[in-house]
Amino acid sequence: MSRDAVHAYEDDDMAARARRARFGSLPEPVRVEDLIEERPAVAPDPARFAYDPDEWLVRYCA
Repeated sequence: MSRDAVHAYEDDDMAARARRARFGSLPEPVRVEDLIEERPAVAPDPARFAYDPDEWLVRYCA
């Protein structure tokens, strides 16, 4: 082998070690539950469910 070929192998080996040191293992997987945050967009409005269709009928048709 020529000197250049040996030097190229050493460079490749150093690059591989640097890569392994930086990217040697994958990060821990993230659960789907940890990716999603659920919270109401606005505060619940109590008047939203206050309508009673029977009360309207009794008031205006009786």
